[in-house]
Amino acid sequence: QVQLVESGGGLVQPGGSLRLSCVASGFTFSRYYMTWLRQAPGKGLEWVSDINSGGGSTDYTDSVKGRFTISRDNAKGTLYLQMISLKPEDTALYYCVRGGDSDRHTTALREKFEYDYWGQGTQVTVFA
Repeated sequence: QVQLVESGGGLVQPGGSLRLSCVASGFTFSRYYMTWLRQAPGKGLEWVSDINSGGGSTDYTDSVKGRFTISRDNAKGTLYLQMISLKPEDTALYYCVRGGDSDRHTTALREKFEYDYWGQGTQVTVFA
């Protein structure tokens, strides 16, 4: 069955860095866009970033542009999120989710968070 397993979260001071990983199995990873979402305490889900199936096209929410980098290794079936210059407002549970099989499909999923497969989440806490 499809599994998405995140890791790499933790406690970090403002300005620090973390790299999240998501190991995918049970489907042909290289065929799908992949997405990172996050949910801060007491708040709703927030889309963070998408990457296309080949890894050559990425997109980010404005608040993380220039600080976060999404990437993937299709040979390893792994998605990454490199986060630098972390801020307290980045504190959240970060989820890896499977996107669509096209840009249009992935964009549509983003509107209502109608993703079919989710990881369990990894907690990122940025504190002074």
